[in-house]
Parts: sequence; C-alpha cells; structure tokens
Amino acid sequence: MEKQRLENRQRLVVVPAPFQGHLTPMLQIASILHSNGFSIIVAHTLFNSPNPSAHPHFLFIPFSDGLSHEDSIISSYNLTTIASALYTNCAAPFKELLLQLTEEAQNIACIIYDGSMYFVGYVAQQLNPPTILLRTTSAPNVLAYHSLHRLLMEGCLPLQGESLVPELEPLRHKDLPTFISTNVDTLLNQMNRLQLGIKSSLGVIFNTVDCLEGQRVDELRQIYHVPMFTMGPFHSMAPESCSSILEQDHSCIAWLNEQALRSVVYVSLGSIITWEEKELTEMAYGLANSNQKFLWVVLARAINVTEWVQSLPEDVKKAIEERGWMVRWAPQKEVLAHKSVGGFWSHCGWNSMLESVYEGKPMICQPCFGDQRVNSRLACHAWKVGVEWSSHVSERGEVEKVVRTLMLESQGMEMWQNAQRMKHKLRQAVTQGGSSYNAAIHFLDHLLSIP
Repeated sequence: MEKQRLENRQRLVVVPAPFQGHLTPMLQIASILHSNGFSIIVAHTLFNSPNPSAHPHFLFIPFSDGLSHEDSIISSYNLTTIASALYTNCAAPFKELLLQLTEEAQNIACIIYDGSMYFVGYVAQQLNPPTILLRTTSAPNVLAYHSLHRLLMEGCLPLQGESLVPELEPLRHKDLPTFISTNVDTLLNQMNRLQLGIKSSLGVIFNTVDCLEGQRVDELRQIYHVPMFTMGPFHSMAPESCSSILEQDHSCIAWLNEQALRSVVYVSLGSIITWEEKELTEMAYGLANSNQKFLWVVLARAINVTEWVQSLPEDVKKAIEERGWMVRWAPQKEVLAHKSVGGFWSHCGWNSMLESVYEGKPMICQPCFGDQRVNSRLACHAWKVGVEWSSHVSERGEVEKVVRTLMLESQGMEMWQNAQRMKHKLRQAVTQGGSSYNAAIHFLDHLLSIP
C-alpha cells in the first residue's frame, strides 16, 4: 500500500484495552497507520502495559488505573471485576492526560479507542476531540446486544436453549456473549454505552473481512449510519512486531521443524482462562491416547506445571516426551503458519480465529467466556472449519476422540479443505484491489478528511 505523504505527520492517540486480545489488534492498526505517515501516541493503563521497546516508533504515555499489584493478577475468575474497576478508575486520569497533551501543543488529529474503554467516549464529549472506535470482536457480537434486548423484552429467559436467534442465525440463545447482562437495567446501560460510542464517533474499524461477515457489518451500518471499515485481518497488513504481554518461547519452532507435514495439533486456550489440575490431566490423557503429535501451551497459574507433569502416569509422561512439546506461551502466528501444524485446539478468541483461518488451519473449538461462544458457532456452523468442543472436564476418551476427528477422520479433512478455501479468500482480501485493502485506503482517506 502506497504511503500517505504528509507535510506534517498527523498525531493520533490510540487507547487500547489492557487485555491481550484487545491490545494486539490496537497496536496492529497503529502500526498500519504509522507506516502510512501518522504519528502514534499510545495512551495506556499501567495494568498490562505494552512493551515500548517492541514499538520504538510510538510514544507511550501511561495513565493511572487505580489497581494494586494484587488486583492486577488476571484470570478468568476476576476478569469482570478488573475490567469494571479499570473503567471506573480511568476516566479522570485519561482526561488529565489529554489536557496535558493539549497544553504541550500536541495537535491531536483523532483518538482511536477500544470500544470496551467506553470512558474515552465520555471524556471526548467533554473535550471535543474527534474519535474513531475499534471493535475487537465480530460484528454478530455487537448485534447480539440488540437481539438480547429483544429477547429480554419478550421474556425469553433463561437464554440457555438450543433455539436459534432468527436475526443472528446460526447463533442459538445459549451462544449469546456471557459478558452481556440478562438484567434489564444493566443491559440497557450496556446498550447505551455501545450506542454512544458508535454514534459519537466518526467511524468504526472492524478487524474482519467482508467474505466472513460483510452482511452483518452492513446491518450495523443500517442501524447506526456511521462509516464502518472492514480492514482485517490486521496481523496480515501490519508491519511485523510483537505485542505479546507474555514472553514467547520460540523453542517450539525448532521442534516443529522436525515434525512431518500436517502432523501436529496446536493447543492454546488463551491468556486468561484458568485451568484446574483435573482438567489439565484429562487433556494430557486425551492428547497422549490420540497418538498424535502436539504442541501444547500450558498457561497454568494455580499449579506448578513441572510437578504436575511428574505426577502423571508413566505412559502419559512417555507420550508427552515422545510426541509432545509443552511451552508456557508460543509465538502463535509463526506456529499457525508452520507447515507441520494440521489443526488448532482453540478457545476461539477473535484474533486466534482470524489467524487460524488466514493460515488455513481447521479448529477444535472450546469457547470459555465472553464472545468466544459466538465465534465458535461461526467457525463450526457458518464457516464449517471447526468441530465444537465445549466440555471443561470431559469423560475419559472424549478428548482423544475429538483430536482424532480433527487430525485423521473425514470430517477433519472436510474442515481442512474448507479452511484452505477461506485462506485463499482472506489472502485475496488483503492484496491490492481486495476488500480489506480497499477498506484500509478508504479509512486513511477518511482520517485525512477530518478537519
């Protein structure tokens, strides 16, 4: 993409949410914008702060988040509590930061902020800088707010059934995001925040592709009448850099280099979910008994992984030693691009979904919370590149069965072929003349048109 030539680099302030799945796409879009002539200021919380050395061309400015060290150890048990505290504590410090930038004669062309950091919208209304919203989830996840409001008004509670949500098919009631409240008053408050963020912004960026969900984004355009830009997958368009909060273990790449083509299942269930020893043990048994090679990211906070492995039966330990490789965190984009990886056992975070499909890798889908159930349903029933797996603790033999389905059986081969077709479509989208490429050009033009 040809760089924009600006006499004076326009300054943009980007405000990421301090969670891995949110921080990564914000830094990717910031890198795309910087490569096209914009100057980037990253305003971030002290909690889960990004590594400035990985992005030396950005200016990083922290603001207070009011969390103590004890508060900031994140897990699936306290995610909602931490998020609520952050968003309550951060409005005043962020406002002070913006005022300071103004006093220092920093000409801010626009603020691009994560849609979950809704306090930015309130502050921007007071100080009047233009804003653009980044949504880091799928379009159906945003539409789910509207569907859930209708279902609540119709008395369709509890929302745990197999019934389809007609306007969001193939989503079922039980697939709706778990972080959306089923309390009417709380839901209305959440919807007000969502609508304020979209309606008060000059546009919305989606990390998605028209061939995946262009129809759903069109529905949002009809609701909000705001420019929306489908310019993903960001990771394929951004200059290479690392945005991982956790240290990546690259030893697994050397191990993958020694494995046969499409012989390895990659297992990584995200940076937040907290696993109990019983669940990890069932996964270990299943992976061992599947007789497949596996690369397993074991990010366990509650147990000592080395001691746990030593406590496993000898045959399971032998299988891990002979057919497996375990790391605490992996360079995921590099892993998924590797020719020896034949499938991905995933928690279905949106970034992971896009990275997997972009590399043509089918999935075992094990959603845990938030929007992951939406994403899992899309992968398995709309895109047909995944097999559903929703059990946290399974019966002995079930893990083995689902792994072999992915890697060996005809259903897995069909998913592989579907994933390869989607890979081709996504790669077309980001090349010159493709839908995402064109959306990025339109977005740059839109930014440059801001007074």
